[in-house]
Amino acid sequence: MFEEVEWAEEAPLAASLRPVASQSRTEAASQVKGSKRRQLLATLRALEAASLPQQPPSLPGSDSEEEVVEKKKKHSKKALFASASTEVEEKGKKHQKRGPPGHNSEEKKVEKKCRKGALLSSDSALEEKRKRKYQNRASSNPPQPQDSVDQTDPKAWKSRATDDPPKPSPGTTSPQPLHTLSRKQWRNRQKNKRRHKNKFRPPQLPDQAPATAPKEETEVLPTLSPDSHEARGEALRARMAQRLDSARFRYLNEQLYSGPSSAAQRLFQEDPEAFLLYHRGFQSQVKKWPLQPVDRIAKDLRQRPASLVVADFGCGDCRLASSIRNPVHCFDLASLDPRVTVCDMAQVPLEDESVDVAVFCLSLMGTNIRDFLEEANRVLKPGGLLKVAEVSSRFEDVRTFLGAVTKLGFKVISKDLTNSHFFLFDFEKTGPPRVGPKAQLSGLKLQPCLYKRR
Repeated sequence: MFEEVEWAEEAPLAASLRPVASQSRTEAASQVKGSKRRQLLATLRALEAASLPQQPPSLPGSDSEEEVVEKKKKHSKKALFASASTEVEEKGKKHQKRGPPGHNSEEKKVEKKCRKGALLSSDSALEEKRKRKYQNRASSNPPQPQDSVDQTDPKAWKSRATDDPPKPSPGTTSPQPLHTLSRKQWRNRQKNKRRHKNKFRPPQLPDQAPATAPKEETEVLPTLSPDSHEARGEALRARMAQRLDSARFRYLNEQLYSGPSSAAQRLFQEDPEAFLLYHRGFQSQVKKWPLQPVDRIAKDLRQRPASLVVADFGCGDCRLASSIRNPVHCFDLASLDPRVTVCDMAQVPLEDESVDVAVFCLSLMGTNIRDFLEEANRVLKPGGLLKVAEVSSRFEDVRTFLGAVTKLGFKVISKDLTNSHFFLFDFEKTGPPRVGPKAQLSGLKLQPCLYKRR
């Protein structure tokens, strides 16, 4: 019971004493912190004072005195750093014994500050090494009168190394390290170069810019000479003539396909230039084809004996006769070559069974195609060859066409439908026509070959 009463009496006393103890501890910690900061600041100031140059710059020849001074500085720095570290350690031990439980954070702060001091000392040592290098270079290369840079000042040495690297003298052979410029330094140098260029440019007066503008506005276009007018007139006339020729070609083409061969012959007899115009337009159309059928027929005939007699119905400019060695009879509605015989292809001046090969190359024109094929049957020898090449778009049904031709006394030997522009057929004469003249053959009605306006 007595113990319980004593504990009950002591409890409020302990509770009242706790805030007093905590206040004393915080005051002690703050006093310790303030004393530590002062001591650390003093050590740092001592180190900075030791790192600064205390003597005037010596001459390049006095190397021994400088080395002695530097050794003394090193010893003084080491001693100061050692004393500072020992003081910090002793204070740390005292605080471990006396300090509050939060003293670990204070120790860490002290260690960080010591590390900073060590880094400062290492930086100072590096600066001293750089000073030695620059002093050795200065002793080997005597300074020129234009170089007015303090050798003891490291900042001046750095700026000199980055801006203007020292040029090696002809006597020295030791390689010197290249100093690279930072991006900012390089930009500044480029700006200075531009300013230097602009400085020596002649100033442009503000009145010069608008003075040139009216000249450009007041420039008059060159007047066309009479020669240019004539050239333009000739070009227009040529264009109009070309359009007129193409229109006349389309008209003649429609007349040839829409009427019999006798009407076409009368048309060309009345207007001899019309045939020349038609042939010119026809050749310009055929030149666009990848392969001309005349060349294909000539190639086939060159593989046969040269003694075969050929009859070319609708020869044009006698291209087939010029491409083979065989004797060729050339027939057409008008003459473009002395070898051409002008006649209606339904009535050619040849004897019966006097020809070995009959050719119709894009010449089954008009409404009387049956008369042409019957005339070819008449002049061909038995077993003679009939070669037909015609535009592919004219055939509605190839079978009906071949059936109609066989009724006129022919037999199909070969057909080539692979070309995109024309079809090629080979027939052999078997005898006279098997149908009478009044029999109708619907397969011989081919579509007219009409050319679009371009």
